[in-house]
Amino acid sequence: MSQAPGRDCKEGMSLIDMFNMFPDEDTANKWFESVAWNAGRVCGHCGSDHTSTVKSGKPMPYWCTSCRSYFSVKTGTPLQKSKVPMQKWGIAIYLCLTSLKSVSSMKLHRDIKVSQPTAWFMLHRLREAWMEDDDYAFGAPLKLTKPVLTASDPICPTASMKS
Repeated sequence: MSQAPGRDCKEGMSLIDMFNMFPDEDTANKWFESVAWNAGRVCGHCGSDHTSTVKSGKPMPYWCTSCRSYFSVKTGTPLQKSKVPMQKWGIAIYLCLTSLKSVSSMKLHRDIKVSQPTAWFMLHRLREAWMEDDDYAFGAPLKLTKPVLTASDPICPTASMKS
């Protein structure tokens, strides 16, 4: 009978890999676009694929010819109306997903150099997105590395308390 791999044998992305993945804001934007729009760019307002690029990028980088509105990769997601750079959103998502427990707003504030209220706002937006029933809150399915227990699961300790 073979032994299961120990905690030293986990594969995944390191913090250095994460910073190399998002060296600047433009790279982070392109990565989020590739994840959210893997089948092609669509408007975050109406879902149309009749879009064009705005040359100046102001006020937003894309224009929808169907609903006649500007949009970006943040439109229609929990990141909407946030002035936080995409590079910091990517690092915040990484820190939340790799933390055994939750990340505090004070730790996030120190780690990505934003104010504590901004860090609190970011964490609540991320938690809100992960609580939604919609599997596509970020435009693509999220891959979980750990099983998630809910109160309706028979092996969940709080399931017996809910009955």
